[in-house]
Amino acid sequence: MKEEVKRKVIFVTDGDRCAQRTVEVAVKNVGGRCISSSGGNPTPLSSPEIIKRIKEAKHDPVVVMVDDKGNSGTGVGEQALYEMVNHPDIEVMGIIAVASNTKGVQGAHVDFSVDQNGKIIESPVDKDGHKSIKKVLYGDTVDILDQCHVPIIVGIGDIGKMEGHDSSVIGAPIITKALREVMNRSKDH
Repeated sequence: MKEEVKRKVIFVTDGDRCAQRTVEVAVKNVGGRCISSSGGNPTPLSSPEIIKRIKEAKHDPVVVMVDDKGNSGTGVGEQALYEMVNHPDIEVMGIIAVASNTKGVQGAHVDFSVDQNGKIIESPVDKDGHKSIKKVLYGDTVDILDQCHVPIIVGIGDIGKMEGHDSSVIGAPIITKALREVMNRSKDH
């Protein structure tokens, strides 16, 4: 019997309409496959439904969006993310943790961030992609990340926004850079 190959997946913790449009552009820029049906606010699919689509994707890396719709508790996006990160058929390349202004969250530790100017910085960022003075990145779909054992977590501001620096109209440069960093660094592992 042929052993099933694990699919290489990058998760993005944002999925609203603006983020989805921007992620789709960025995934095209890096030559990946986007599970567009995982976009939504909140995540409209269960983890088994998303995993089925990941397995059907034509090639890797497969990019999946998860979103809690501003919920400060463990929402559907975080629950689906946790289940997928721990799925035996998935090899997580990394997670792009998206900052937001959600109150009452614990936040997540990031390995580094891509700021709104496309610079790699060693600290978290805020929703606008500015360097944060905090020790963790705050967002509505990130609290579960410290419980996920993944190779890399990259912080980023609000996808498609960041004061116009990540618009899909200009080619989604910030999320594209974050995806490329995950892809490049996963080759080192």
